[in-house]
Amino acid sequence: MEIIPCHASLYSPYALTSSSGNGKQWNDAMTRNFHGRFSPSRVKLPRRVFLEFIGYNSVLLHMNSVFAAPMPEMKDPEVIRTLKLASGVRIQEVIEGEGPEAHEGDLVEVNYVCRRSNGYFVHSTVDQFNGESAPVVLPLDENQIIKGLKEVLIGMKVGGKRRALIPPSAGYTNENLKPVPEEFGPRRSLLSHANEPLVFEVQLLKVL
Repeated sequence: MEIIPCHASLYSPYALTSSSGNGKQWNDAMTRNFHGRFSPSRVKLPRRVFLEFIGYNSVLLHMNSVFAAPMPEMKDPEVIRTLKLASGVRIQEVIEGEGPEAHEGDLVEVNYVCRRSNGYFVHSTVDQFNGESAPVVLPLDENQIIKGLKEVLIGMKVGGKRRALIPPSAGYTNENLKPVPEEFGPRRSLLSHANEPLVFEVQLLKVL
């Protein structure tokens, strides 16, 4: 077993007092007497004991620093519930409104954004560049608007916003169903994706 020498020297505190006159002689005498009794010694410690002592101290210091650090504040993640209807439409309540509720047969004024299921933009009543909107008025009648959007709007309150995934079977099964852009280009772009799921984000502005 390897032995590590550990020097321990003790010095008289009186050696730091005044160095003039008799005080110096008295201090020198006290220092010699002190060193005569407590001379520097060699304490032999096994290497394993020495290393374990150092290791334990470093671990304790690390633990102290960990426990002293403030714990970050934990926040509950925001949960958006998804409702799946019998038609295959999936609805997420983004903002719950506080105004009048829409019912079947009502006329409603809405803003919407339509995207493909992969996120690509298709059409919107809100301009992407300047933020100006051109809301549309829709009847909550399955013969006039796509079935999936009617199901999304029924039960909404004014000021609310919902996001929905609408399958083709509840979407543009007829080219005359609303909402469809009046411009030829956007209209053709929208109807060209009629056979795939579409994502609508709808905001209810008024119940007329």
